[in-house]
Formats: sequence, C-alpha cells, structure tokens
Amino acid sequence: IAAAVDIWARGPAALPPPRQPRTPVLPVEGERNVLITSALPYVNNVPHLGNIIGCVLSADTFARYCRLRNWNTLFVCGTDEYGTATETRALEEGLSPQELCDRYHAVHADIYAWFRISFDHFGRTTTPHQTRIAQDIFQRLLARGFLLQDTLEQLRCETCRRYLADRFVEGTCPFCGYAEARGDQCDKCGKLINAVELKNPQCKLCRDTPVVTPTQHLFLDLPKLEGRLEAWLERTWATGDWTANARHITRTWLRDGLKPRCITRDLTWGTPVPLDGFRDKVFYVWFDAPVGYVSITANYTDQWERWWKNPQQ
Repeated sequence: IAAAVDIWARGPAALPPPRQPRTPVLPVEGERNVLITSALPYVNNVPHLGNIIGCVLSADTFARYCRLRNWNTLFVCGTDEYGTATETRALEEGLSPQELCDRYHAVHADIYAWFRISFDHFGRTTTPHQTRIAQDIFQRLLARGFLLQDTLEQLRCETCRRYLADRFVEGTCPFCGYAEARGDQCDKCGKLINAVELKNPQCKLCRDTPVVTPTQHLFLDLPKLEGRLEAWLERTWATGDWTANARHITRTWLRDGLKPRCITRDLTWGTPVPLDGFRDKVFYVWFDAPVGYVSITANYTDQWERWWKNPQQ
C-alpha cells in the first residue's frame, strides 16, 4: 500500500513501462507467471448476464489486474462441448452435436468479444488435443491401477434402441419426490441420483418407460486415493486459503467415504475410450471436461507443458 501511495503521489511518470505483449505468452524465468482460467461455459445456450458475472467477469478483472502489475499473464477459456446436454439440445434443434457446437461456440465467442473479455485464447473442448490429453491421462490411471471394471445397471429404451445417459432420463426423485428430477441429480434437493433409482422413469426422447439392463463400465477407484487426499487436504487447509463452506463440503465427502465413480458412458458424442471392450463408449463429461483447460492451452501453444507442468515457475 505504501508503494502504491508513493507512486500515486509521484504521478504516471513513476509507473514502470507496460509489458509488451508476446505471442504466445509463455512463462519467463525469474518473473511472476500467472495462468488464469474461468469455468468453461457450456456450449448449448446463449450466454446471459448471469453467465458473464458468475463465470468470466471475475477472471477477466483479475487478469487485467495482473497485467497492470506487469505480471506475465495468460488468460484462457473456451466452450465445454461434450456431454448429453449437447446431444439433447441438438435433437431439439434438428442438428448434429458437432453442428450445434459450431453454431454456439461462435455465439459465445462473439458475445465475450463484445464485452471485451480479455482472453488470450478462447477455445473449445472438441479438438484432437482434448482427445489425446484425456486419453493419455486415462492410460496413466489404468497403468497405475486406479481404474476398476464393474457391471452397472442402466436404463435402456427399447423403443429408441439405446442406453439412456443420465440426462436422457427424467422421473420422480427418490429422496424428495420432485417430479422432474434428472437421471444424475435432483435440481430441487441437490442430491446425486443413480438413474435406476428414479421413480416412474421416462425416456426424454420418446417418453416410453425404459428397462433396467446390465452393462460393463469403468470406474475411478477413488477409495484408493482417500488416504493421500486426506493428507494433502490437511496440508492445504493449514494455509488458510479454503473457505469455510468448501472445507465443510469436502469433509462431508470424506466422512461418508469416497466411492468408485463411473467414468464411461454408452454414448457416441464424447471422447472415445481407448480400451478393448469399451471402444463403443465415451468418457463421462465430468472426467473429460476438466481436461479442457489443459487442451485449450495446448491449442494456443505447442509449449503448453511450460504452463501446466512447470511448478518451479
């Protein structure tokens, strides 16, 4: 604060010269390097003010602050494009998922440009880099024994001749009785749901009643990571950077014990699973989407690992 007051008193001439932007922005040894992302907006809608304020504006404000401080700053974002919500919207609009993504990605990019959001790069998750990096992470998990194979009971619509992913099923929440719960979560009580637990389930496409059918899937073995995660959390909680709410939610998950989490889906729109016996499946979007931050950086520069695998700088 004292330094700011001093520079303010001496006027603009006392300010350091502004950083000359380089393309691409890469980490510089000996300088403060800041990589900023904001939550990837989902592609199947037109952004509104709530999206701007709740998603990209705070990151943009921080990016501008960092640049004013002359910190070496890279700000990336992009549209999240895989998942059943895209398939659902594409069916409603009579488009293929790729056509829908192409249309709405352009809409998103134009709107953020109109608001002058200062992205260094605004990309998307439906790219070869996304496939390569997500599959590489999967292969590393597989090689280290962090994946399980198990049978999952899943709803199948015989009329549509397809397994129904979470968002293709609607029914009554088994916890609170909400009549329009999705097959992955109830928007009223907020609890996670296994689609087969829904009462009075309906196929969202044809409104017929689906049947429970067993199918093989891959799971992330979260219980195997529980001990290491608890030790890491205790170290990071000690820094005081976590909010009370974040600590409470995380402690609740650990108190109840982590469960294996399914990472594959019987869909065609998504990153393919590179394993025999599962090549007709894709990765669950919440396994795949977080990789988007990395792959969007990789689409910005082929030296992306200098940002994502470079803790010393």
